[in-house]
Amino acid sequence: MKFKEIEFTDSNAKRIYKDYISRIQNTTKILDSDNREEILMEVNSHIFESFQNDKSEPNDVEKLRNILEKIGQPEVFLKELVAKKKLEESTKTFNPIKILKALSLNIGNGFSYVLFFIFYLLLFAFIFLIFAKIFDPEKVGFFYNARDIFVLGKISSSTKDYCQYEQLGNLFIPVMIVLTVISFVIITLLLRLKKTINIKLR
Repeated sequence: MKFKEIEFTDSNAKRIYKDYISRIQNTTKILDSDNREEILMEVNSHIFESFQNDKSEPNDVEKLRNILEKIGQPEVFLKELVAKKKLEESTKTFNPIKILKALSLNIGNGFSYVLFFIFYLLLFAFIFLIFAKIFDPEKVGFFYNARDIFVLGKISSSTKDYCQYEQLGNLFIPVMIVLTVISFVIITLLLRLKKTINIKLR
C-alpha cells in the first residue's frame, strides 16, 4: 500500500496540507523508505479520518487547521518515534557508526540509552589500544602482578619497569580484536533485545 495525498477542493486547505506533509517527510528523512512511508501513511490516515468525522466546522481550511493543531508539530511529536526507528534500523546493520548516531538521537529517551552509548564508546578505547600497541609495544599491554600492578592499557614512562609483567605479549592485538568484536556483538544484541522487550510491553 502506497501513500496517497488527500484531495482538497479548497486551494488554501491543499497548500496547508501539502506543507504539513512536507514537514513530516523532512522530519523522517533519516529513516529508510519503509519506515518513512509507514509514518506518513499513519499520520495521513489520521488526518483523513478526522477530517471526515469532523462536522462541527463547515470551512475546510479551519477544519484542517484544527485537526493539524491537535496532532501537533511533526518536528516535536515525531522526534522520539524517529529516534527509536532509526535505532532499530541501525542495530540490524551492525554498523557501529550508525548505531552511535542513532543512540545519540535517543539519549533523551531514557538512561539506558546513555549507558549503551558509553558501552559503545568503550569499544573505541579497545581499538585505540590496538593501535597504541603497534606504535608503543613496550608500554601498552596487559600488565599484571598480584602484588604490584593490574593495568590493561598504557603505562607511563615514569613508573618503574613493569614490562616484565606484560602477560599477553604478541597475543595482545589478536586478543583485543576478539574482545572488541565479541563485546560489540553482545552489546548490539542486548540493544536489539531491549527494543524487542519495549515493543512487547506496549
